[in-house]
Amino acid sequence: MNNEHQTAWEKCLEIIRDNVPGSSFKTWFEPIEPIKLKSKVLTIQVPSAFFYEYLEEQFIDILRKTLRMVLGNGAKLEYNVVMGPAQSDSQGNNGTPYTVSYPTSSNTRIQNQPLTIPLSTDDKKSIKNPFIIPGIQKLQIDPQLKPDNTFENFVEGDCNRLARSAGFAVARNPGGTAFNPLMIYGNSGLGKTHLAQAIGIEVKEQMPDKVVLYVNANKFQTQFTEATRNNNRNDFLHFYQMIDVLILDDVHEFAGKEKTQETFFHIFNHLHQTGKQLILTSDKPPIELKGMEQRLLSRFKWGLTADLQTPDFETRMQILRQKVYKDGITLSDEVLEYIASHVTNNVRELEGALVSLLAQSMLNKREITLDLTSKLITKLVKNSRRELSIEYISKVVCDYFNMSVESIQTKTRKREIVQARQITMYFSKNLTKYSLATIGSQIGNKDHATVLHACKTVNNLKDTDKNFRQYVEDIEKKLTM
Repeated sequence: MNNEHQTAWEKCLEIIRDNVPGSSFKTWFEPIEPIKLKSKVLTIQVPSAFFYEYLEEQFIDILRKTLRMVLGNGAKLEYNVVMGPAQSDSQGNNGTPYTVSYPTSSNTRIQNQPLTIPLSTDDKKSIKNPFIIPGIQKLQIDPQLKPDNTFENFVEGDCNRLARSAGFAVARNPGGTAFNPLMIYGNSGLGKTHLAQAIGIEVKEQMPDKVVLYVNANKFQTQFTEATRNNNRNDFLHFYQMIDVLILDDVHEFAGKEKTQETFFHIFNHLHQTGKQLILTSDKPPIELKGMEQRLLSRFKWGLTADLQTPDFETRMQILRQKVYKDGITLSDEVLEYIASHVTNNVRELEGALVSLLAQSMLNKREITLDLTSKLITKLVKNSRRELSIEYISKVVCDYFNMSVESIQTKTRKREIVQARQITMYFSKNLTKYSLATIGSQIGNKDHATVLHACKTVNNLKDTDKNFRQYVEDIEKKLTM
């Protein structure tokens, strides 16, 4: 009797297996686990909300017919949708996946257990100005952190290891390390906000009494303007001086705003002198920030400045694998490698490409194949100026000269191999955003001076050697077509 649900589901799978493609069966039905069977209601557990929505969109007819055949008229399906990873208690016992109600078809329903769901960004509206609330208590302050922006969800690689390690150290001992302030900088979409918020989330988990606040520089500016207009500037200062861990995002947006900079200068000084933690993010390191007061820039340099770089191929693959695992989807390595090889600018574009692919597959009722992936990625790349990877440039150059990619990684001084290596460095510098040091490390394990020398050599030969200039032009067409 206890295995009744298992037996019923196995009978359903036998029927479904004969009526859907093998790849679809493996992707969408093998991960399902039967939970219970009661009064012709079969409860199955699926790994994510996306998984549930896809089943309802693509396979509801076959599910309905199969249930009727196995359980008889009046049979119903109940989904147990895993909305987050199971937690473990201090004894190591696995927790229970929680569920939430979703719209469903007439013959299925979703199990709904009591659950407290954090408000979404839209539900929170704008951050209230707490300094105008009489008798405000510290514990009333909402930290404004997104629950998914955890260290666990932040994929570590060579591109971000220093920043992540420093961030974790700060999270375990806020205000007690040499990393105060911790300034994280890098281009858009590389995970600055995620990492900064991960620190705040970890602090709240380890030290619930700590007052943590995340605020964007634009929001800070708006609050300051309102406080000035309402003659509440002192209350504004007092509020921010209450914070134990202040996370200020996009601090470069203070450029040219002298009054805001002056106010933040006083807040910074108070928090730092009282052992509070400051975490700042910016698109540039302090030395490159324009329109900022020197006394403020000097304080930004007091702690640690750590950069986030464009993720390499291995890190991009790990990000994609984590994303599909979280969504309960199975994709071939061939598909993931194609996405990782062609979407190289930043993490945001990488995850956006994957979401677009999953959406196209569901809407058009098509399996996710390499052909579908290629067509979609081609459109995305055309719509946003594609940044090539060093790996791809190396392959194109080596194919042109009919040599292996491994050959340019060796220390040989053969003229044709040295030439190919220099051309690869030249295009890597001109067509990507990688630093010279990164380019050198990935092409023959050279230093940045070697890359600079290679670029100068290529430019000189283009001007003096007609055949060499033709090589470069041919390869550039292949890379930019």
